[in-house]
Amino acid sequence: MPAEKKTALFQRHRNRLWGIAYRITGSIADSDDALQETWLRWAGLPDTEVDAIGVPRAYLTTVISRICYDQLSSARARREAYVGPWLPEPVVTEAGPEDRVTLDESVGTALLTVLERLTPAERTAFVLHDVFAVPFPEIAEVVRRSPDSVRQLASRARKRVRAEAPRRSLAPGEHRRAVDAFLAAVTDGDFDALLKVLDPDAVWLSDSGGMFTTARLPVRGGEKVARYAHRITRGYHPATMRALVREVNGAPGIVLVDPASGLAAVMGFTVHHGLITEIDFMMNPDKLRHLDTAAL
Repeated sequence: MPAEKKTALFQRHRNRLWGIAYRITGSIADSDDALQETWLRWAGLPDTEVDAIGVPRAYLTTVISRICYDQLSSARARREAYVGPWLPEPVVTEAGPEDRVTLDESVGTALLTVLERLTPAERTAFVLHDVFAVPFPEIAEVVRRSPDSVRQLASRARKRVRAEAPRRSLAPGEHRRAVDAFLAAVTDGDFDALLKVLDPDAVWLSDSGGMFTTARLPVRGGEKVARYAHRITRGYHPATMRALVREVNGAPGIVLVDPASGLAAVMGFTVHHGLITEIDFMMNPDKLRHLDTAAL
């Protein structure tokens, strides 16, 4: 097989492969590494082996999923010892058009946080089967279990996700209006307006990896979240800092940037019935190093 054709086959599935890696690992760096390793293995295959592969997409999916499953298994102990809540590395892009039909729930920060509570095998089975429709026999090759065992893994994961994943509106306009109202309230220092946009049972999760002074436990309750948000954003000055609405994991969120220092923070939101039910506040610079703050 010509090298150009082999490269073209890989590129055809590149975005899907990265999407699988990110949902399994919750890490942009690990996803990039897994994608690179998958490419190296694919590029190193003899032409005769490539020609013998009936469905390249299935082969590549198995390769990258196994790499990510092994990554996740080795990272589990480190995450359990992590200081404060562990949130996924945020994917930040330009804000999308408001006429999109739905938001991508499978990549939402709140759902990925729930997936952190699953075992590596449960998470891998859930992502591959429920999100990417990979058959159980193929998943069995990834997690080194029987197809029946994988079916049970996916079922347990699905039940837990249904029980613990926060309710979420999938209408982009509704989500964006709540984020805009939150940003306006913070910018104006309007505590009452801030309280009005928060669900009474709202939750705030902060991830600084212990590098900054943030809440190491979830802040629960609309009024407590409002007071916490009001307190930590008092240092925001529009003249010296930028607050930008960007898509954070497929939904409108906020990126705070200090141009002088280059420091950034990312806020992801879960919205239901027009009210914010969860705020995920990422300050860990190790998880934000992929952001080009100058280009935001």
